[in-house]
Amino acid sequence: MTNSTQHAIVADFVFDGSALHRNTAVVVEGPWINFVVPLSQLPQDLPLHKLPEGAWLAPAFLDVQVNGGGDVLFNNTPTPVGILTIANAHRKFGTTTFLPTFISDTPDQMRKAIEAVAALVDKEPSVLGIHLEGPFLSVEKAGVHDPRALRRPTDADRTMLAQSRKGVMVVTLAPEQVPEGFIRQLAANDIRICIGHTMATYQETRAAMAEGARGFTHLFNAMRPMATREGGPIAMALVTPDCWYGLIVDNVHVDPAMLRLALRGVGYPMLVTDAMPPVGGVRPNFALYGEEITVRGGRCARRDGRLAGSCLDMATAVRNCVKLLDVPLEHALPLAAGHPATFIGVGHWLGRLAPQFRADMVGLDPHDVRVLETWVAGQPS
Repeated sequence: MTNSTQHAIVADFVFDGSALHRNTAVVVEGPWINFVVPLSQLPQDLPLHKLPEGAWLAPAFLDVQVNGGGDVLFNNTPTPVGILTIANAHRKFGTTTFLPTFISDTPDQMRKAIEAVAALVDKEPSVLGIHLEGPFLSVEKAGVHDPRALRRPTDADRTMLAQSRKGVMVVTLAPEQVPEGFIRQLAANDIRICIGHTMATYQETRAAMAEGARGFTHLFNAMRPMATREGGPIAMALVTPDCWYGLIVDNVHVDPAMLRLALRGVGYPMLVTDAMPPVGGVRPNFALYGEEITVRGGRCARRDGRLAGSCLDMATAVRNCVKLLDVPLEHALPLAAGHPATFIGVGHWLGRLAPQFRADMVGLDPHDVRVLETWVAGQPS
């Protein structure tokens, strides 16, 4: 522990992803964590950075559904520069890693989005891969997706999705809109399959999970609702141990009572923002499919009132869990870090403060869940 390249971040409270420690230091070397130790065990000459009194140091946030930020929409700017702008916008809210999310569009635009992400994976530490939300979705549950962009998969789609790539890939689809075996083929290529924008029945959802689907995109929203004799995908999500489901906790998309129900499911809830360009930006409106979307009263909506993503950031999502849903902070934080990291297959090196994990960390004021400082791969942001 005496290497001169090491330094330590010290806080009154360090939450390592599962346990809370008092008067503890996280020792960092380069992008990695070497040790998490009591302050009393640090060498005298080790450089220290101390967080303010009472602050928490915790794993930084990972968001698997980010459509935009910093006044940039990924669909409109599927370029490395556009992605970097989105990444910078979300870092100030504690999100150090994310999946740029590309909603239903043309095959050519999908290809551009995949290529833009591939150009950054392994170069930009915030970019872990891509989330393709569509286009294999139900027209009946299209939400703000352009119905004209929705379709069944073709052989060309199979080839494009199955080809070698850099980073994680998540695909959101409606099980009833893809042929039998399609989900199994994608899962065999290490693609994470989420069920969303769907009218699938409980049995159709169960069959999709038997083929390899493991996630649910923004549970409750844009999917068949639960009914007395037909539980649909929501019931399947809540009774399945080995699944992950995204929740938009903005007090707009889902009623708090339903969110509390979801947190009692036997699977793994995870916070997502479904963020749009206004997050970290300066403009209250943006264009989606050529139509103006405006932020009013905490809602991103079209002129007809239909929701179009959110203006939610991850720090606010965690705060809402604590303040709105009465979730203890130490139970809310894993929903924004460890759970999504495990879902996309990076939970062995992200989402915890432990040796051999990357030093992605956030300093928080625990009373109002306000971000004080953020580190990405050991570097202050």
